Amino acid sequence: MANEIILVDENINPIFEEIKGLINNSRDRVYSAVNTEMLNLYWNIGKIIMEIQQGNERATYGEAVLEKLSKKLTNEFGKGFSKRNLERMRRFYVCFPIATTLLSQLSWSHYLELIKIEEENKRNFYLKEAVNSKWSVRELQRQKNSLLYERLALSQDKTKVLELAEKGQIIKTGKDLVKDPFVLEFLDIKENTEYLEGDLEKNILEHLKEFLLELGKGFMFVGSQVRLTLEEDHFYPDLVFYNRLAKCFVIIDLKIGKVTHQDIGQMQMYVNYYDREEKKKDENPSIGILLCTDKNETVVKYTLPENNESIFASEYKLHLPTENELIEAVEEEKRNFELNENWFDFGKRIAKLKTDLKMKKMGI
Repeated sequence: MANEIILVDENINPIFEEIKGLINNSRDRVYSAVNTEMLNLYWNIGKIIMEIQQGNERATYGEAVLEKLSKKLTNEFGKGFSKRNLERMRRFYVCFPIATTLLSQLSWSHYLELIKIEEENKRNFYLKEAVNSKWSVRELQRQKNSLLYERLALSQDKTKVLELAEKGQIIKTGKDLVKDPFVLEFLDIKENTEYLEGDLEKNILEHLKEFLLELGKGFMFVGSQVRLTLEEDHFYPDLVFYNRLAKCFVIIDLKIGKVTHQDIGQMQMYVNYYDREEKKKDENPSIGILLCTDKNETVVKYTLPENNESIFASEYKLHLPTENELIEAVEEEKRNFELNENWFDFGKRIAKLKTDLKMKKMGI
């Protein structure tokens, strides 16, 4: 009898899993169908309201129509047709005037977040990324609030910015994974709080899901403090990830304060190790990111070769930046870069002048 029960249990499991899969797939299809119908309904309501309001130039007329329409629809169908919701449906139609471009993968709640975005390119970027990365509504809100589009766009040329809007973030190599700054507001560390690098790492590991969202799509966690042994010496990079889209390892070291040339040298060693010992033939070169509070741009520039595509320094912020703060930070970085370039060129000119004078004295 006991053997029969065990046999039944063993046979029932695959049957249960098969039926469970059928039920879940059916639920998904029902949800998708209902969601599609709801989006089409709201889009068509928005279209009717827009056409009525376009036909009359008086703003007061449009407001009066919405008020009366809201009352009549609410009396007939119940909640969901407040004046505010009707205005959202109108905005929905204005932002997405072609019905066939509506995406059933996104819910009405997703679209409510998207229609708040005025700039079309920015709105299209978040639309593509929400679908491609399968963001929840909450994740979409967070990425918007962290100014992900601005952080990516400010470091790109115009062609790349248009590509962001049309296709979302395209990841081909490790370099495409880098953004500056990274925003770590989810760690909930106050700006003036004293903390050590170990505290920062521990906090990130406790919020690994949020950190992966900030890193971007395609990231998989490999480990923290992964030991590398070179002869009798042991080294421990803070965080190691693998990106399946870029097909490369990503090593992250956390730094409080300015990046030094020693930090860069150590990161170069980590990258070299992973390239030579861990990387497979069909994978791309590893990259290293020094995540710091001050990336010390000049030291980074003159420590690394001009064609560097493997070591990067990015600052992290513990609060969500405003758009103005982000733009000002980029402008400040440009000013510092131009100043350093000018001084470097000035030094080269002085050196050349000294050489010319010396050669002239020697009669050369």
